[in-house]
Amino acid sequence: QVRLGESGGGLVQAGNSLRLSCAASGRTIVGYAMGWFRQAPGKAREFVAGISGSDGTTYYGDSVKGRFTIARDNAKNTVYLQMNSLKPEDTAVYYCAARALWTIRVGENEYDYWGQGTQVTVSS
Repeated sequence: QVRLGESGGGLVQAGNSLRLSCAASGRTIVGYAMGWFRQAPGKAREFVAGISGSDGTTYYGDSVKGRFTIARDNAKNTVYLQMNSLKPEDTAVYYCAARALWTIRVGENEYDYWGQGTQVTVSS
């Protein structure tokens, strides 16, 4: 059983940056693909970024490519999402997810464990 806890959300002005953290507990996430998703009010949950459980390969949603960076520190059992050049349309609840296989997937149904989410609000 993997428990995930996100932190680092908040209110920020457009153009600024935030770094989200996702701390895992219960077991190591070595070998697990990790993902970040987000859900804005009235919208479906959207894939943001993923990192593989093997070689650190990353993959990003089109709306964040070039602005966001996902990284993992297996020694700390933690995954990060560095968000730069934030836009008001990035406003959402951001969720961390773990997949008990090493390959990245973009579908939320492919992930086995989820955190509670952290709110990110970007003002214009």
